[in-house]
Formats: sequence, structure tokens, C-alpha cells
Amino acid sequence: MSKMQNPVIRGMAPDPSILRVGQDYYIATSTFHWTPAVQIFHSTDLCNWQLFSYVLTHGEVDLRGTATPAGIWAPHLSYDKATKKYWLAYSHMQNMSGREFNSDSYAMYADSLTGPWSKPIYLTSIGFDPSLFHDENGKHYLAILEWETRTGYQAPGHIVVAEVDLENGGIIGDWHRVTQGFTTRGCAEAPQLYKHNGYYYLLIAAGGTGYAHGVEMGRAKNVFGPYEPHPSGEPIITSSPHHLFSLGDPDSGHFEMYNLNSPMQKAGHGSLVETTDGEWYIAHLMSRPLADTTLNPLGRETSLQKMEWTNDGWLQMADKSNLAKMTVDLPSDEKDVKQDLSLDDINDQFENGKYELRFMTPYHLHTTEWVNATENPGHLRIYGRNSFFSQFNPSIMATRATSLDYVSQTKLSFLPTHYSQTAGLGLYYDSNNWLYARLCQADDGHGVVLRILQAKLGERKDDIFHEVAVPNNSAEIQIHYVNGIATINYRFAKIDEWQRLGDSTDVSYLSDEGVNAVPGETGGFTGLFNFIGAVDAHQHKSYADFDYYMVKNK
Repeated sequence: MSKMQNPVIRGMAPDPSILRVGQDYYIATSTFHWTPAVQIFHSTDLCNWQLFSYVLTHGEVDLRGTATPAGIWAPHLSYDKATKKYWLAYSHMQNMSGREFNSDSYAMYADSLTGPWSKPIYLTSIGFDPSLFHDENGKHYLAILEWETRTGYQAPGHIVVAEVDLENGGIIGDWHRVTQGFTTRGCAEAPQLYKHNGYYYLLIAAGGTGYAHGVEMGRAKNVFGPYEPHPSGEPIITSSPHHLFSLGDPDSGHFEMYNLNSPMQKAGHGSLVETTDGEWYIAHLMSRPLADTTLNPLGRETSLQKMEWTNDGWLQMADKSNLAKMTVDLPSDEKDVKQDLSLDDINDQFENGKYELRFMTPYHLHTTEWVNATENPGHLRIYGRNSFFSQFNPSIMATRATSLDYVSQTKLSFLPTHYSQTAGLGLYYDSNNWLYARLCQADDGHGVVLRILQAKLGERKDDIFHEVAVPNNSAEIQIHYVNGIATINYRFAKIDEWQRLGDSTDVSYLSDEGVNAVPGETGGFTGLFNFIGAVDAHQHKSYADFDYYMVKNK
């Protein structure tokens, strides 16, 4: 039987919600402070996935000022067979301070996953991670985590279920508290409902967002319960199958659960799908740490595990274990499928007035007001605005890093007239954490130089001792990233040899655990991005023209 290698979606693709309609598979993933919000990937074979579309593309949410790791959380895809409409539920996490999580949840619908989507329909502010279930009787149910704020009560709270009014929004009747988790790992969240052979099955994430993460299951004859837990008493999927008692822990990195024997970590937050031939898989998030560390630069990625139903009606991994694997059997009818890892490479020449769908921008949408491929055909023109420390209007066009060994590269022309105007290539996690090789004005105001600027945990570091004069206001810049170390190279003509700029830089902190994390927890959920961009804190009028943008994975 043919095999596929996990992760099947590399780079930032957390909280996957998988859906099959006909012969097509779709996965929606979280995007946090990145826009356009909610990525949707498509596949016809479960093995090869490509970005298909986004959902929140017309200013439905304002993410400016969003603190890491708030923003758009855990989108859930569903399909209502009765109306033939696609539904997407999501949470907008606005505030996490003091563990008083403020999150509004919404639903949207469309006739196609390419849109147009309806306006968001408000559902609730009770918690986060909403999912919709369309029952055979025509009723619709919302499952979500009810966030617990009372002192002395088990956190993070209960999984609750209620009937929902999808036409007008809002809840019908009462919320039903159905579980605080099906094992002793606690931290139940991300509930999803399914129906199989007369039972309602509730899939939840548990164990926190770190190394104890897992997928748990319970079932009931009534959608409101009572739900009996999976007879194993343990997660049905995890990277760390050792027993853990952590009830009452609201969330934690659980670094003590790091599995030294597994290249995959943090497996959890699952979503179930049945193939056309009646085989079952779970899509789940996972991470790949840097060797000998607990740092995960690529954030949380999407993997698949093959599942099977037992004779007594419970779900288990096809190999009878609960340890998530890096290599998984493809569906039986996909024997000849080959996994094409080159799909993650990028070579955008900005032709025909267009640019890569995979480009995203932090905190706000990219618009023709500051980025376009039409003003100078064959180039991407980016107008500088806020500094990259800004959570409001940074001019950044970025793509997900998908490998721990790759080269990103661009060529740009730029003529700054003020010391605050810059343009170049870089690595980005959030507004407090990035590395930027930029063309800028020489400090004496005469000529253009290439210099490195770094943000580390909010501290600004300008490498004034390594700079090179740039002839003709144009340069090619290259970043070679290998296992958390970045080396920046440059050249001024295609016939030139690449030259190193300064020393290699340890950028392993550009990872979920490395960005402003408090002890015992992760600092973010998003992962590393590569970017091209520009800054103009003078008049917002200067611009850079980029000839191409390339990312080549090793």
C-alpha cells in the first residue's frame, strides 16, 4: 500500500478541520494575526494539498493591534446536505490578558468554498473553538468550550452543546454542559460532533497546546449526552502516550511530556473524515522541533492518521496504538499517488499583474493601496508604511516557512530619501520578533547601504558594524535558513558570486516557544514566515520594486 509522509500540510496550518464533499477534500486552518484569515486547502487524494482560498477577505474582522497569539482561532468546516451549503464557524479571540479570554464566535455560509461568503452571523461569546453539526432531523447544533473564570473551578471549563439558529444567529434553548474531558489530561477544547451507527461522537482536543496534546473521544445516544468516554481512558491520538494527570491545569506547554523517541510532537486537535471508499482518517495538528530543543519554528502543521472502527463502535488508529506516526497508509484507492514535496516551493515572477495566493500579511489585509503588481509590470511594488514593530499597518508580504532547511531570495530596487525608509527580505514571527536584511539610506545621508535589523523579544538590534554600499540602488538578497540559523547573502549582478553579510544569526527564538513565552507555556501558535516588505515612517510615499520572490526547500 502507498504511503504518505506527515505533515501533509507543512508550515503554519494548525487546528485542521477536514471535510469531504464528493471527490474533493478540504481543510481549514487557523490564521491568528495573519490575513487574509482562515486558510482553506484542497486535495483529491488526501496526500497532496494546495492552498485553495481564504474566507475572511473583505474586512469582516479587524486584527490590527492583535497580541500574539490572539486573532482567528480554530475554524470549523461543515456541509449541510439539505441546503447544499458550506458552513464555517470560527472564533475571534480579542483579549487573553489575565486569562479573561474575550472571544466572539461567528458562522458564515457559501454555495462554494471559493465564496462569496455571507456576512458573519454572531453565535456566542461563551468561549472559543466553535463547531457546527447538521443533524439528519434538520436541526443544527453548536459545540464549543465554555471558558471558566471562577476561582477554584476546573479550568479551562466545560464542553457545551446547544441547538443553534443558523438563520438569525443565537442559541435555541439552554446550553448543555457535557464534559470537561474524557481522560485525566484535562484542558478539554475544540469539540466536534459526528454521527455514526446511531451514536453521537464527540471529538475533543485535550492536554493543552503543548507536548501533552492529544485527541479524545466520547459517545452518546443523545446529542446532549450523557457521553461515555473511550474505554482506553487515554487519548486516541497523541505524540506522548504516557499517562498524565493534569486536571485543573488551564493550559501548559507540558515540556515534561516531550517524547524523545518521536520526530513528531504535540499531535492533537483532530477532525474526522470518511473517504469515498469508507475508510476513515483524522487530520490533526503536530510540530517538528529543532533537534535537541523544544523549539518549534514551523509552528503547528497538519498531519493525517488512518483510523478504524472497532467491533464495539469505538475509533482507534489503524495500527491499534495511539501514538501518532510520521508515515501513514494512503487510502486503498490511491495506490499510485506520489507525494510532491516541491509544491511548497515558490518562484513568483509577478507576471500578468498577479502575485502568489500564498502571500499573507500580519494584522491587516494587503490592498492595492500599498501593494500591487500593476504599477510596474513584472514587479511587485510595495509602499512603505509602519515599522515592523507595528501591529497596525506593516507593509509585509509573507509566506509560511515549510522546512527547516531552505533558501529565500529576492531582487529589489529601492531609493530611500529618508533614514526611516527601508525595503528588503526577512524572517518574521510577529511584531516583536523578526530578522530583516534591508536597503536603507546610509547614516550620513549619502548613498544606499544593505544592513541587518533584528527584533528579539521586542528589543531592536541594528547591526551597524556590518553594512555594504549598494550600487545603482538595487540588490539581490538571499537568506539561507538551516535548523534555526540564518545566513544572509547578497550580490549586485547576476554574474557576481554571492557574498555573506555579517555573521550567521541564531533565529531559533522565532518559534512558538521562543517568542515572549512565560515559563511553562508557549508564547505563540503561528510559526515562522519569510517575507518581503518596506517601511516608510516619513511620508508613507516611498516604494520598492521587487523583481521576483523565491523560496526553495532542501
